[in-house]
Amino acid sequence: QGQLVESGGGSVQAGGSLRLSCAASGFRGSMYSMTMAWFRQVPGKEREGVAVIYSGSDRYADSVKGRFTISQDIAKNTVYLQMNSLKPEDTAIYYCASGWLLRRTLNPQEFDHWGQGTQVTVSS
Repeated sequence: QGQLVESGGGSVQAGGSLRLSCAASGFRGSMYSMTMAWFRQVPGKEREGVAVIYSGSDRYADSVKGRFTISQDIAKNTVYLQMNSLKPEDTAIYYCASGWLLRRTLNPQEFDHWGQGTQVTVSS
């Protein structure tokens, strides 16, 4: 049974940077063949897709394009989310998700494995 564990959240001032990590374990097959994504959620709102990567190709939500970068280290089975120029509206719990989806998608309903989440707080 696969497991995803996020780390790297914290508090930062607006304009600052954070890097989130998501370590995958227990999955059969290469992470390169999995769709890996980052989502975020604020209490009372729906979970929002932030960035996704599949077979080396990435895609971003318009709200983070140009500021966030998703990457992966196949040897370490780890996916990263580099977040620059952070804004207060980026404050949320960030989740890592995976699935054997054979494409890039930011629809949370298509993912079957989720991490526990990590809090990101951006102050103005």
